[in-house]
Amino acid sequence: MRNKHEIAGIWAKLFPQFSSSSATLQGRVKELVVHSILMGLAPAGSKVPPSRALANALNLSRNTVSLALQALVDKGFLIASPRSGLIVNGDILLGQVGQSAQTTGASLDLQWEARFVSHLENQRNIIKPANWQDFTYPFVYGQFDASLMPLKDWRACAHQALFVPAVKKWAQDHIDRDSEALIDQIQHRLLPARGIMARREEILVTAGAQMGCYLLANVLLDRTTVVGIEDPGYPDARNNFLLRSDQVRALPVDADGLIPSRALGQCAYVYLTPSHQCPTTVTMSLDRRQAILDLARKRNVVLFEDDHESELNFSGRPLPALKSLDADGRVIYLGSLSKTLAHGLRIGYIVAPKELIHELRGLRRLMMRHVPTNNSHTASLFIAQGHHDAFIRKLNVTYRERREVLTESFAKYLPQFHIMPSQGGSGAWVKGPDGFNSQLLADQCAKRGVLIEPGDIFFRKSTTASQSHFRLGYSAIPRNLIDAGVRELSVAYKAS
Repeated sequence: MRNKHEIAGIWAKLFPQFSSSSATLQGRVKELVVHSILMGLAPAGSKVPPSRALANALNLSRNTVSLALQALVDKGFLIASPRSGLIVNGDILLGQVGQSAQTTGASLDLQWEARFVSHLENQRNIIKPANWQDFTYPFVYGQFDASLMPLKDWRACAHQALFVPAVKKWAQDHIDRDSEALIDQIQHRLLPARGIMARREEILVTAGAQMGCYLLANVLLDRTTVVGIEDPGYPDARNNFLLRSDQVRALPVDADGLIPSRALGQCAYVYLTPSHQCPTTVTMSLDRRQAILDLARKRNVVLFEDDHESELNFSGRPLPALKSLDADGRVIYLGSLSKTLAHGLRIGYIVAPKELIHELRGLRRLMMRHVPTNNSHTASLFIAQGHHDAFIRKLNVTYRERREVLTESFAKYLPQFHIMPSQGGSGAWVKGPDGFNSQLLADQCAKRGVLIEPGDIFFRKSTTASQSHFRLGYSAIPRNLIDAGVRELSVAYKAS
C-alpha cells in the first residue's frame, strides 16, 4: 500500500492534467483526488497527505486544499480518523467491477468493414484543428469569442433553471416531448421576428440545424429521390443527403444566391440558405426568393430553408424568411440558436406541417428521445428575459466593425483577392487570382500562426476553380488582431 508521501508525489505529477477541467482550483483538487481513488492510485485505507504538505506539493494555498478535502469527507470519499488523519474510504468502491485480467492471444477478425452498410470515411468533411485557440490569428469559422458571450446573464438563467419548480419541469423524462418553455419562446419570439407564424404542433426542437437535415433526409428520401443543394454549399447537409440518396444534384449560385434553374425544377427537394448563403455569405434578394417560390410551386418542389445566421444583419433590417413568403406550406424551416449564442449549445428547431413534425418526432425519439431539457429551459429564460436580443445587437455591431477592418486590410495587403460582399454573418468568402491554391496558402498560413479555411470542400467536385476560394471567420478573432493577421496572410501568400 502506498504511503502518504508517495501519494503526494503522484498527485503533484497528475495535477497539471486537470488544468482546464474545472473553473476553480478547489474543483481541480477534488477531481484529482476522486480520480486517484477510483483508479486505484490511492488504495482503500491509505492515508491522505496532510493539507499543508499537499498544498506545498501542488503549489496551492492550504485553505484551498483543506476545503477540497473536507468536501470529499462530506461526500464519503475520505474518512476523518482522530489518530490517522484522513484515509481513503474503501466503501466508496463497493459496487464497482474490478479490472479484469488483460486478455491474451489475438482477437478474432470479425471483418468489421465488410459489415458496414455505409462508409462515412469516404465523405469529404470540413476539417478544423481542435487547437484553433493556439493560433495567433484564428480566422476560424463557427467558433465564438468568449469575451462577447454574456456569461453573467447565461449563468443567472442557468441558476434559475436549478430552482426546484424549474427542475421538476425539465428533469422528468419527456419521452418525445420538447421543453414547453422553449417552444413558447420559439413560437412567440424567434419565429415572428422572421415573419413566421406557426402552431406548437408544427415545431420540433433539434440538436442543431444539422440534426434537422439528418431527420429530414431519413424521413423523406430514398436512393432515387432527387435532391438539390447549392454549389458551393454546406458540406454536412450535402453529406446527409448523400447518405440516403444517389441523386444529389449540385445547383449553381450567383450574387443573389441560388439560381432558379431548370435543374432546380427537376428536384423533389432543394436545400438552400437564403439569409446568408453558405459559404459565399450573399443574401438572396426578395425578387429571387419569389422566383424560387414560384418555380417550386409550379414544379411541386419542397424547399428546405436553413435560415443561416439570419439574425446577423449589419443593416438591422433583415429580409423576411423564405418561409414567411410561403403560401402553400412547401418550405420546411430550419433555425438554430447555436450559430449565434454558442456553437457548443446545439439547439435548433424545425418548422413544418404537423404531419411531418409527427414523423420527425418519432424518428428523433429512436435516436435520443428529446434534446436535453436543462439546456432548453436555460435557453428559454435567456430569450424571455431579453438577453438574446441584446446579445444579437452587440454581435451585429462587433461583427460589422470586424468585417470593415478585414475588408480594409485586404485592400491594403492583398488587393488582387476578391471578398464577396455581404450584408451580415460572421465570415467572409474570398476568391484568389486564377491558378491560386487555397490549400497551399492554408499550409503556409499555419506556419505563421494564421488559421484559414480552404474553400474546396464546399464544392461538390474539386476543380482548379474551386481550389481558388477560402473562407475567413471573424467571430473568434479580436478586431485589433485582424489587420496584423491579414498582413501575415499576405506574407504567406507570397511564400506559397
